[in-house]
Amino acid sequence: MSKTSSNCASQVITCKAAVCWGVGEECKVEEIQVEPPQKFEVRVKMLYASLCHTDIVISKGHPIPLFPRVLGHEGVGVVESVGEEVNAEDFKQGDIVIPTFVSECQECEYCLSGKSNLCLKYPFTWSGLMLDGTSRMSTVKGQKMLYHLFSCSTWSEYMVVNVNYLVKLHNWGAHRTTTPPLSHASFLSCGFSTGFGAPWKEAKIERGSTVAVIGLGAVGLGAIEGARMQGASRIIGVDKNEMKREKGIAFGMTDFINPDDHQSEHDQDHDKSVSKLIKDSTDGMGVDYCFECTGVASFINEALGATKMGKGTAVVLGASGVTTVQIDFLSLMSGRTLKGSIFGGLKAKTDLPILINKCMNKEMQLDELLTHEVPLVDINQALELLKQPDCVKVLIKI
Repeated sequence: MSKTSSNCASQVITCKAAVCWGVGEECKVEEIQVEPPQKFEVRVKMLYASLCHTDIVISKGHPIPLFPRVLGHEGVGVVESVGEEVNAEDFKQGDIVIPTFVSECQECEYCLSGKSNLCLKYPFTWSGLMLDGTSRMSTVKGQKMLYHLFSCSTWSEYMVVNVNYLVKLHNWGAHRTTTPPLSHASFLSCGFSTGFGAPWKEAKIERGSTVAVIGLGAVGLGAIEGARMQGASRIIGVDKNEMKREKGIAFGMTDFINPDDHQSEHDQDHDKSVSKLIKDSTDGMGVDYCFECTGVASFINEALGATKMGKGTAVVLGASGVTTVQIDFLSLMSGRTLKGSIFGGLKAKTDLPILINKCMNKEMQLDELLTHEVPLVDINQALELLKQPDCVKVLIKI
């Protein structure tokens, strides 16, 4: 470690961050203190962050109301300093990195099982704390501890992350004329990657499969892209927002269903369900795979019912504050499979670098995701923008 990085790593930094102080409260951009990185940790100077629906769900106190809290889990930044025991070959000062909320030790039962992208040694956690049970963030003068989101807090000028929840971007931006803007890397920390991974790693769809995607936000568009790259023969996008039609087509959607176009003018009891609309477009058979990307509890049954009897699979990707869901018994007992997913089944070390390389090579159109930009001080405006019909991803300039 260089003398410069040693000095940096021993200092507390005062910086600005977006702090949520209670359930449903607006974020307040204020000065906080970020401690030096400890063993196996680095401190990251954030460059860009983005807004994910999960941030909103957690700000409402789900699943555990932990406040005050610095939100944000999508972002890209540069390593400012490193703690002890960090291998310089893995991470060093100046490296460009993105955070992840899942890790991969490649040694534990889960990592070796081939059945899960979760890790027992470095677990996915809701605690809002580092692995040692403490926080690296506090209000000015350390008066009150601040919770992180998962393993990080990207809505801050600086954050500390355990290196096992970081992925380095090798050579991103080395060829400025051909590489996507660095800001786009922020979208890979959660939403888009979750969607992309689901057809690839979670469902492992076969070439020629028929697919439906309910909800065309960043997760849904990622699922469309993932299904396209896996060779799906037909990809049906479902969304009530007509503006999502063009976005879906850009990522590989072949058909679009707007449920509002099929409502009965005189009798709402005869409005066709989403599952019925999907079945109608597939000669009554349904699709091989359906991905639920909205987080709306009732759509889980719709996704299950939209798949083929005896062999269909529905994958739940959308984040929600709902803790229990009623499942249609007959749909499940008819041989369909209902599967949950975290981060689309992607493994941090094995799979995410492959996706990053695809993005660097412009094999997918990340620029289609970006619709709005705001500075960190206007973080609450970003939350309002997400309600606009033309909004997909809001980039937060740190």
